[in-house]
Amino acid sequence: PTPPRPCEAYRAEWQLCRSARHLLHHYYVHGERPACEQWRRDLASCRAWEQRRSDEAQQSLCESERARVQAAQKYTLVWALRQSPPADWHLPLPQEKDE
Repeated sequence: PTPPRPCEAYRAEWQLCRSARHLLHHYYVHGERPACEQWRRDLASCRAWEQRRSDEAQQSLCESERARVQAAQKYTLVWALRQSPPADWHLPLPQEKDE
């Protein structure tokens, strides 16, 4: 078996996380420094998996990917999606009626 992503992808994510631009953006949005350690551990696990076929590295990397997917799925949509447009979508807007 191969890693879920190429090791180059983990290296790119780790480098992006450590970049000055990402640091400033993350600090502005979240008020704290980004946690890049997980990307470094994932990169090390990926390399160990590819080079030594390490079972520990494989398990660690798969758990990390599962956690990443679950974290992305736990956020709900902000807006409720509509199934059809509103009934009065074609009528002029209120500010257009005054003119």
